[in-house]
Amino acid sequence: MNPGYLDSVKKQFKYYKMLADKTIAQIDNDNIFWQYNEESNSIAIIVKHLYGNLLSRWTDFLTTDGEKDWRDRDAEFENTNQSRKQLLAKWEEAWKCLFDAIDSITDEDLGRTIYIRNMGHTIMEAFNRSLAHTAYHIGQIVFIGKMIQNTDWHSLSIPKGDSKKFNEEKFSKPKHSEHFTDEFINKKKE
Repeated sequence: MNPGYLDSVKKQFKYYKMLADKTIAQIDNDNIFWQYNEESNSIAIIVKHLYGNLLSRWTDFLTTDGEKDWRDRDAEFENTNQSRKQLLAKWEEAWKCLFDAIDSITDEDLGRTIYIRNMGHTIMEAFNRSLAHTAYHIGQIVFIGKMIQNTDWHSLSIPKGDSKKFNEEKFSKPKHSEHFTDEFINKKKE
């Protein structure tokens, strides 16, 4: 149906997970629970929410609705006393569930209908919806991390003032095709 889509969407999810992981690694144990005010979310709250969302959406996704009856979405937004270790274990569990879901299907499955809150989505639409939702919240994690770290922040992309140098390096190479996340994912493995 759409050759290459599954590889592309998986790489994009991995890229956003990497951004969150690198942000969380910069934040100390106390600040992972920091909230700007009562109405805002901490990094820990966002991690809990993504855990609940990804686990609900991608557990038994071919046979059950993506909004599971065991999910307590409202509790995801409470700043509970969890250790960093517990929080990160849930984080990894949620991502494993998502990646297992991606790995469990083929390109031919992308047009199949699954349900989220009784609303039909093709599997491709459900992945796109999940990717957008996840990227939105990971952007928040990065923003909060930058606020907390202030001048101690280690850039996750092109540092301020380095755009010209970065572009010169890119344009010094011949035109080629690769997924935009390949260089980031490969750097992580080094």
